[in-house]
Amino acid sequence: MILIAGPCVIESRDIIFKIAENLVKYNEDKEIDFYFKASFDKANRTSLESFRGPGLHEGLRLLEEVQKEFGFKLLTDVHESWQINEASSVVDVLQIPAFLCRQTDLLVSAAKSECIINIKKGQFMSPDEMRYSALKVLQTRGYDNASYKNAKKAGLWLTERGSSFGYGNLVVDMRSLVVMREFAPVIFDATHAVQMPGAQGGKSGGKSEFVTPLAKAAAAVGVDGFFFETHFDPSIALSDATNMLTLDELKTAIDSLKAISSLS
Repeated sequence: MILIAGPCVIESRDIIFKIAENLVKYNEDKEIDFYFKASFDKANRTSLESFRGPGLHEGLRLLEEVQKEFGFKLLTDVHESWQINEASSVVDVLQIPAFLCRQTDLLVSAAKSECIINIKKGQFMSPDEMRYSALKVLQTRGYDNASYKNAKKAGLWLTERGSSFGYGNLVVDMRSLVVMREFAPVIFDATHAVQMPGAQGGKSGGKSEFVTPLAKAAAAVGVDGFFFETHFDPSIALSDATNMLTLDELKTAIDSLKAISSLS
C-alpha cells in the first residue's frame, strides 16, 4: 500500500516535526510504502488572505530537515515549471495539483526530472480524459502508450480527489478508480474528496467524517494507495482544517484499510 500523509501546508518547523514524529510508524511498517507530504506553497487558495506557506526555498529546506531526521521519502506540489529543478533535488515525488493537471509545460518539465510524478485528477475532468495527461508524462519518458504497466515502470501515479457536483461540493465516482487504473497506478485522496470548495465564504470547507468511509470504499474497489492530510489538531490548521484527520483518526483509517486489503 502506498501511503501519502502529512499536513496540508508547512505551517512551521515545530508543527511539521510534531506531525512527522507521529508518522514514523508508517514508514517502519513493511506493508506500507510511505511518503511524507507537505506543501511549501498553496498557490490556489480561495482568497489573498489565506495562508500559503513559507515558499519554495524555505519550504524545501524544512522538508529536507524532515527527510534527514526521519528518513522519509517526500512528496510536494509544484505549480510552475521553474520550481521543478529545485524541488526535484529534494523530494521523491512531484505532485501536479488538480487545477493544473492539463498544463502541458508543467507536466513535461516534471517528466524530465527523475522524480515519481503524481497527477491529481481535476475536479472538472472525466477519468478517461486523464489518459491524455498521463500520456504527456509517459511520452516524455519514452513510452508510446498509456497502460498500467508502462506508468508503473515510468514512475507515474494518478490521484482521484472527487469531481465538482454543483457549487461548493464534490462527489466521488468510484468507477473512476477502475477506469484510471487501466492506464496508471491510482491513489485515492480521501481528505480532499470531502472538501467543499469555497463553501465557507472566501475559503473551502469540508466534512472529515466521510474521509474514512470513502477510503474504505476505495480500498474495496481496489487502488494502489491512499492520500491523507493529517494534523495533531486540525481545528488550528491553516489550510484544509475541516477535511483533515487527526493522527488518531488516521491510525483507525489505516487499520481499516489493511483489514479490507487482507480480504482481496
